[in-house]
Amino acid sequence: MKIKIESKESGKAIAHALFFVKKSIQFSSVLSEKATEQAETVLNGMEEGPFEDLEFLELDGQPTFFVNAAKERGLTSLDHLRMAAYRLAKQAKKKQISCVSLMLADAAPEQLKSIIHGLYYAEYEFDRYKTKKQKSFSVVYEIVAQDQAKEFSKIANDVAIEQASISMARDWINTPGSDLTPSVFVSEAEKIAKETGLKIKVRDIKALQKEGYNGLVTVGKGSQSLPYMVTLEYKPAKASKDLHLALVGKGLTFDTGGISLKPASGMWEMCCDMSGAAAVLGAIRTIALLKLPIRVSAILCLAENRIGSKAVLPGDIFTAKNGKTVMVDNTDAEGRLALSDGLAEAGLLKATHIIDLATLTGAMVRALGYAITGFFSNDEKLASKILEAGQTCCEKFWPMPLEEEYADGLKGKFADLQNTGSDAGAISAALFLKEFVPENTSWSHWDIAGTAFVTKPWKYTSHGATGIGVQTLVELARQLGE
Repeated sequence: MKIKIESKESGKAIAHALFFVKKSIQFSSVLSEKATEQAETVLNGMEEGPFEDLEFLELDGQPTFFVNAAKERGLTSLDHLRMAAYRLAKQAKKKQISCVSLMLADAAPEQLKSIIHGLYYAEYEFDRYKTKKQKSFSVVYEIVAQDQAKEFSKIANDVAIEQASISMARDWINTPGSDLTPSVFVSEAEKIAKETGLKIKVRDIKALQKEGYNGLVTVGKGSQSLPYMVTLEYKPAKASKDLHLALVGKGLTFDTGGISLKPASGMWEMCCDMSGAAAVLGAIRTIALLKLPIRVSAILCLAENRIGSKAVLPGDIFTAKNGKTVMVDNTDAEGRLALSDGLAEAGLLKATHIIDLATLTGAMVRALGYAITGFFSNDEKLASKILEAGQTCCEKFWPMPLEEEYADGLKGKFADLQNTGSDAGAISAALFLKEFVPENTSWSHWDIAGTAFVTKPWKYTSHGATGIGVQTLVELARQLGE
């Protein structure tokens, strides 16, 4: 796929595309009076039944796609545009139309951005394990911007960078656990550091043990693929000295549940248990390449939770990096143990704002399903910014309560804490993490267990990793850096 921003039509387009909502053509100033009348006839026919979404008809002598920009339920207007562009791109490839012209001179910048995102989402395929790969037909999208061409070109370049990071994150998540081990993930992080010039520090199990990062050691010691913690730092010259954003990602490259073994049904999906780390790595890559004026660190907590001769046992107790002792009540509640080290590392880096992402609890899946990410925060101002950033990026978030009444359920009988509570699974998990957040630090925990990976078509994901979080983290960094 190629996107070309043009001031005027080149005359090379095989087809045009018009977005509509009910009987109203969007971005319609380019239509002649005759074409407007023809379009009205088609849209009236949509209600009566002869025509439907993605109808391919002649308009002013030009083959034209009519794309419904309000087809799905429950989406914002910007997300509707993404979905419309996604469906358009799928149809253009199916019909093998080599060049499609989009008349978007009337579009607002955020509308254009949504449309370009939708076009890119239609391109994603994870087929590296297929012996017979489908031939990909390449379509050129000519966006006619008139006097907005310069601004639209920058938007298109920014979206291309962001979408490349999202695709990388989805590839990492979709890769089977035996092929994406902690050490392989480290190699991926090193490639990103080399590409972007990010400073990188890699701690192996010996360094983790020596420095007291025992959460990762406890989780990962049962596997032959040993744990790592990777810290990447982006520190531009123009960044504010008073603000440092740390992104902490859970990176369980596979999670069997350990001794507290998961049910066999659906366990293969646990290749996605490193979605938090994937999103964090994708986000810092984008932030660095876009040269956003904010200091950002990304901390990847990488391990594999397997059963082995050295695996942690239920009832084992370890001392966390911040000095608190933790009894492992359930070895399948391992993500919060790994994140305890990442949160401690963020504190040592003196982060002023910390966001952690994790496929953490089945309770969150049951509460909010696959479309909404539940998040917790100790800072109302930060929570408000997260909601705003998510809405801008068409990623739905819902604030959850850090209800202290449930905190007593985390008190251990033989240790300071135990890693599971007796009630409110998602809230208890967040309260556990809060024990490792440095004082006077703005913090938010995103539980992406339901939204990171789908097994049925959802919006612009046919199956597998969604890449959730990358865009909102980038937008949040942009807002905080302003």
